[in-house]
Amino acid sequence: MTLTTSTSPPACQPLAAPDLLPRRFTASQALQERFHAAIPGGSHTYAKGDDQFPEGLAPYLVRGRGCRVWDADGNQFVEYGMGLRAVTLGHAYAPVVRAAQREISRGTTNVGRPTVLELRAAEDFLATTGAGDMVKFAKNGSDVTSAAVKLARAATGRDLVALCQDHPFFSCDDWFIGTTAVRAGIPQAVRDLTLTFRYNDLASVEQLFREHPGQLACLILEIEKDVPPAPEFLPGLRRLCSQHGTVLIFDEIISGLRWHVGGAQAFYGVRPDLSTWAKALGNGFSVAALAGRRELMELGGLRHDKERVFLLSTTYGAESHALAAMREVLATYRREPVIEHLHQAGSYLRRLLNQSIAEHGLAGYFGLQGPPQCLIYSTRDEAGQPSQGFRTLFLQETLRRGLLLPSLIVSYAHQPADIEMTAERIHEALGVYRRALDEGLDKYLHGRAVQPVYRARN
Repeated sequence: MTLTTSTSPPACQPLAAPDLLPRRFTASQALQERFHAAIPGGSHTYAKGDDQFPEGLAPYLVRGRGCRVWDADGNQFVEYGMGLRAVTLGHAYAPVVRAAQREISRGTTNVGRPTVLELRAAEDFLATTGAGDMVKFAKNGSDVTSAAVKLARAATGRDLVALCQDHPFFSCDDWFIGTTAVRAGIPQAVRDLTLTFRYNDLASVEQLFREHPGQLACLILEIEKDVPPAPEFLPGLRRLCSQHGTVLIFDEIISGLRWHVGGAQAFYGVRPDLSTWAKALGNGFSVAALAGRRELMELGGLRHDKERVFLLSTTYGAESHALAAMREVLATYRREPVIEHLHQAGSYLRRLLNQSIAEHGLAGYFGLQGPPQCLIYSTRDEAGQPSQGFRTLFLQETLRRGLLLPSLIVSYAHQPADIEMTAERIHEALGVYRRALDEGLDKYLHGRAVQPVYRARN
C-alpha cells in the first residue's frame, strides 16, 4: 500500500517494541478518585468517561504527538479516537501549532473589538468550503447546532424541530437531549417540540409533514454516518423542505473536512439552508461554525428591519489563536492530499481487519461500519446480539497491546507501518474474542462491562 505523505510529515515516534507495551496503570488508577472528586463524572465529555473503558484500564493522558498519546504511567498508545474525530492531521501538527503560537504572541487572543483576523478567517472558511454566504464562529458543535435551530424557528415562525433518530448526538441543549434517555431536568413541554424521523426513510419524513402541516421549523441530520444515503434520500429532503418552507440543516460536525473540503454536502451534491461545522476545523483547537444562506444568517445581524435574533454571542467565539489554527488547517487541506490519505489509510485498515475477522470466524460477531475515513466497530455475543461485554473485552485486550480504540478513526499521521502494527495487535485481540465466544466471556473479561452513554440511571 502507498499512502500519500505530507511534504513536512507529522512526526510520529518509532513503533513500540513488544517490551514497551503498557505494563501498569497505577498512576492512572491513583488519579481516578481525584478526577471524580473535582469533576462530575470524572470527565468533561461523556464519551471519555470511565464507564466507557474497562475497569483498571482507563488511562489519563499527558501528551500526544502524531498518532500517538502517552499516559500518566508513561505508557504509549497508537490512538484511533483522535479527539472524538476532531484531530485529522495528527496531534501537535507543527504548522497548526505554530500558527496558533504566532497569534497568541500578537496579544489579540481576546480584545474589545473584532480583529481583522476574524474577517480573514470568515472569508477563508467560506471560500474554501463553499458552505454558504455567511458564517459565524463559536467554540463547540452544540452551540452552532442550537443556533441553527433557533435561526430556523425565527425565520419560519414555527416551533417544531425534526431530527434524525438514527444519529446519536446533535447538541447538549434541551431540544435534543430531551429525546434521549438522559432527559432528567428537561420539561415535557420542551420535549414535545422535537419530533424524529428515520435515516434513509423518506416516507417517515413525508409522514411528519402530513401530520404537522405548516409547523416544522427545520429538519436536522448528519449526511452520512454508518451507512451512505440512499440515492433519492438527500434530494428528497431538499425537495420536501423547499416545498413546505422548512429549513434544512446538515450537521457537518464530523463530516466537514473528513468527507470533502466542502463537507459531505459537496461530496453528495445537495445543499442545505444551514450547516454546522466543528471538530476537524481546528485539529483539536476549539472552533465551530454556523454557515448558510444570507437571508437566514442575516437575521442574526444588524442590517434588517425584522425582529432581532440573538444568534451567537460568545466571549470566546472568535479567539484569535483558534481562528489562526483553523486557517492553517484549511491551508493544509488545500495544499496537501489529506482527504485522500484518510480514505487510503482507513481502507487499508479495513482490509487487514476483515482478513482477521475471516480468519477467526468472527463474521456476525465483530463488524466494521462506516466509510474508510470514519470507521467504527460493533461487537456481538455468541447469540449474535449487540454486546457491551464483548466491546469491553475488545477494549481490554487492545489497551493491553498499546492501542487506544474507542473507534477506528485514522488521521494524516497514521502511516502504513502504524496501520500494519495495529492490525497485528487487533488480530491477537480478536483471537481472545474468539476464545471468549467459545468458552465464555467471564473467563476472559476482568471487571464490569462498559455502559451506553444514553441510560436513565448509573
